Amino acid sequence: MSWLSILWFILIAVLWTGYLVLEGFDFGVGALLPIVAKNDKERTQTVRTIGPHWDGNEVWLLTAGGATFAAFPEWYATMFSGMYLALFLVLVLLILRIAALEWRKSINTLRWRHTWDVLHSIAGWVVPILLGVAFANLVQGMKIEVVDPTTNEAVQGAITPEVLAHSVHNLTGGFFSLLTPFTILGGLAVLSLCLSQGAQFLSLKTEGAVHERAEKLSSTFSIVATLVVAVWALWAMLRYATNSWAWIPLVVAALALIASAAFTQKAMNKSVTSFLLSSVSIASAVAFIFVAMAPNVMRSSIDDMYSLTIEQASSTTGTLTVMTICAVVFVPIVLAYTAWSYHVFRDRISPDDVSTNTGLHPTKIRLGANFLQG
Repeated sequence: MSWLSILWFILIAVLWTGYLVLEGFDFGVGALLPIVAKNDKERTQTVRTIGPHWDGNEVWLLTAGGATFAAFPEWYATMFSGMYLALFLVLVLLILRIAALEWRKSINTLRWRHTWDVLHSIAGWVVPILLGVAFANLVQGMKIEVVDPTTNEAVQGAITPEVLAHSVHNLTGGFFSLLTPFTILGGLAVLSLCLSQGAQFLSLKTEGAVHERAEKLSSTFSIVATLVVAVWALWAMLRYATNSWAWIPLVVAALALIASAAFTQKAMNKSVTSFLLSSVSIASAVAFIFVAMAPNVMRSSIDDMYSLTIEQASSTTGTLTVMTICAVVFVPIVLAYTAWSYHVFRDRISPDDVSTNTGLHPTKIRLGANFLQG
């Protein structure tokens, strides 16, 4: 196993960390939309908190997928073919969420905005669950076999490099094999983290009634997230983790979650500190997942010999070298731009800052017309 393949295994974990920390509160805001906002103006205020950021946060997901494809092509192929239906559902929901954010302001009617807000909220609840189920499967293991493509039968005996040269890893269980008590709890753990992170973000970014409701919700959801994640992580560590190093990020995540929950309570009420600690807990949880499944990228629940390892899934040294050079050049630019954007849009949003009088008036819409025909 080369140091470059280990480096890119770590970098992919970093990319997923960036996505789940930044997009986590985006999902949380969407999921909490009908709870914290009681009228159209408050919903507009709530959506505006993530308006400048959500599309930039999506870049982390695209980069994580692209980096996996380039650095570990067999990991990408096995995961995306075996988990096709689940990932397709995630994609559909992300597209609906994008449409909800972009088209919400296109037509000036309450019904139009409310419809897209409902779809936005559905995506905010379901996508974190699906992502959590997917990550939990990486820790638990899936029904993976090494298959001879000429006979479509599982290879028997030792899985040597010579055998792998003429075989492929294949996830054989189907969609419902991905759903177990452990993976469903993993989905709920990610959802609870997103709800907590979203409530904390809203308490930082809003004023008025939305701010007050978000503060109350953050104190509740932070406790719920701590309990759910604690149960799932201990289950994962004691039953499925392949090495004892996973205890380190697990302990860090636990301490950060407990501290974050404490700082959201009314007696302490330090929103910035609790949000930063919540971000640390998410980053530590991602580190725990990747450390727990190493040295595999996909573990087989059928037989350990069928597991796909970092070395087996890795691209060539030349490919990884080029990718490393590109990462050294472009990652600092992306990080600088992300930090700059959050600095520019750092102010709180009050109800007086928003207007619902946007978009095309419904009387201006011609039935049967489109932008091509006029």
